[in-house]
Amino acid sequence: MSVAVITGAASGIGAGLAREAARRGMQVVLADRDEAALAAVAGEIGAQALAVPCDVTDPAALEALADAAWAAHGQVDLLFANAGVLATGFSWEIPVETWHKVIEVNLAGVVGTMRAFVPRLIAADRPARIVNTASVGGFLPSPLMAPYSATKFAVVALTECLAGELKMLGSKVEVSLLAPGPVKTEIFREPPPEGAAQFHQYLTALLDQNGLTPDEFAVLVHDAVERGDYWIIPQPESLEPIFSIRNKAILAGQSPEYFSAEGQSQ
Repeated sequence: MSVAVITGAASGIGAGLAREAARRGMQVVLADRDEAALAAVAGEIGAQALAVPCDVTDPAALEALADAAWAAHGQVDLLFANAGVLATGFSWEIPVETWHKVIEVNLAGVVGTMRAFVPRLIAADRPARIVNTASVGGFLPSPLMAPYSATKFAVVALTECLAGELKMLGSKVEVSLLAPGPVKTEIFREPPPEGAAQFHQYLTALLDQNGLTPDEFAVLVHDAVERGDYWIIPQPESLEPIFSIRNKAILAGQSPEYFSAEGQSQ
């Protein structure tokens, strides 16, 4: 693969994916709404990087991103729909505006990215791969993270639908679902509401203790892409055994377990 497009590339996982793609010899097209941070990442990478300011909630901006990628390189081989945000708090107290923001970035942003890129990838009739970023939280819902959990669950389903549709068409475009565990990013940088403060502290401590750096994480992701994996879960220990327990509870008709503000099962 020679050309990668990455949304949410100005920091965190996206920046790590971009740096690793460049290290592996790829040309990278970086997209993010934070123009200053995006320029800094592109400057760090150098001549292999093209920075395209882009808000994934704007369909026209995503079309312009696709235009820029094909104009610069004539092809796209690897697409990371990676932009994401997080909000914490009790689901009924989170402002409507915050709910809309998380849905627009985490879910509608992936849909818009697909709409801008998938028709062109199909028409190119050459091998390519789309990687949609969900989360282990797309399999394990969490109290006090309802917007994030709901949108990441939706990305898991959306990605499987996309993969099935491309197979129906006999397309050469393949799909992967990326489900990160703890990664040391700035996604928790916004202060939480008072009711979620202890939970927020628990999550940040978990990241500090167990999180991978974005660059460490990116190596595992690109290795999985090169293998052609559909399920890219670089930290399976953060999914198991809770996922197995949850599935057994569902089949048994048992009520789910939840967590206290301190993050302890109750």
